[in-house]
Amino acid sequence: MAGNNNQIENRLWAAADELRANSKLKSSEYAVPVFGLIFLRHADHKFGTIQREIEGKSTGRRQIGPADYQARGVLYLPEEARFSSLLKLPEGANIGQAINDAMRAVETENRDLKDVLPKYFNRLEGATLVELLKVMASIPMDIEGDAFGKIYEYFLGKFA
Repeated sequence: MAGNNNQIENRLWAAADELRANSKLKSSEYAVPVFGLIFLRHADHKFGTIQREIEGKSTGRRQIGPADYQARGVLYLPEEARFSSLLKLPEGANIGQAINDAMRAVETENRDLKDVLPKYFNRLEGATLVELLKVMASIPMDIEGDAFGKIYEYFLGKFA
């Protein structure tokens, strides 16, 4: 992350700025929606990587399902739970509800996450969520090392 450190920090700061300007969250609460969206972004990236691999090796004899992804250490994501699907939502869609539904869908398909993921995105303004999605989409997923750990440390350092 050394080369991308400033760019990523700037993007995370932009996410916090968006929340500061357009939500009623306290600075100590900014991390929760940001972490939720980064989680979906990261899970979608991992899912997509394995999906391309599995589809490339598929013989078509049996349907690929959640167990195939989970066997490779990746969360299974139904279409509505994919970050890429959230980015494609039409203007005027209830983005907060769509993100909440995405979190529920992840929990449904991955029982170990039941009642763990945040589901209060509908309390944030739609335009704020659209901007957050754009900011999260701009964070590269090929970061060396523990990207989540680095992001977590960043938010603890800046907002705790």
